[in-house]
Amino acid sequence: MSFHEVRFPASLSFGSVGGPERRTDIVTLANGFEERNTPWAHSRRRYDAGLGMRSLDDIETLISFFEARQGQMFGFRWKDWSDYKSGAATAETDQGDQIIARGDGLQTEFQLVKTYLSGGFQYARPIVKPVLGTVILGLEQDEVREGVDFEVDLVRGRVMFADPPPEGVEITAGFEFDVPVRFDTDKIQTSVVSFQAGDVPNVPVVEVRV
Repeated sequence: MSFHEVRFPASLSFGSVGGPERRTDIVTLANGFEERNTPWAHSRRRYDAGLGMRSLDDIETLISFFEARQGQMFGFRWKDWSDYKSGAATAETDQGDQIIARGDGLQTEFQLVKTYLSGGFQYARPIVKPVLGTVILGLEQDEVREGVDFEVDLVRGRVMFADPPPEGVEITAGFEFDVPVRFDTDKIQTSVVSFQAGDVPNVPVVEVRV
């Protein structure tokens, strides 16, 4: 798909509002019980980039970025400040943050994932846009070296080992990541007077599948 491997200015996304969205189809039966189903295996995130604008210079930066993406035409990277690490938001990234797979002695390529746990249930989110220089991998307790033992595909979020990890060996990872998004509008309306009065533009951004 049409995607630019550039990140929306992180200083502007810092003040944005947004998060995951799910789609659930609910049918209420005659007896009052419900049947619930979802066509989505993965959540989709939405944000409002306008809330991060703090100055007229920020507006100019936004417009330049918007024009370079041709509105909704090209996707881009987005830093979600509330969820951009493999581990806790306040903790340093560690090679043991996530278990991404177990070796079978044959496979050399693995998808980065982040698992969300709650009440004995879990959701595994594929991570497709890791940040350059942040991916740390481990085999059991041993850290392996990028560029020697493995390579990272920053476009697809996959790691490739030089040699297949042994069968049964736990493959762990720590990383930072971006969300692949696009603008959810083909127009940005700004006014110097309204902005100075505290009225920021509405700039919707939505996650895309890549």
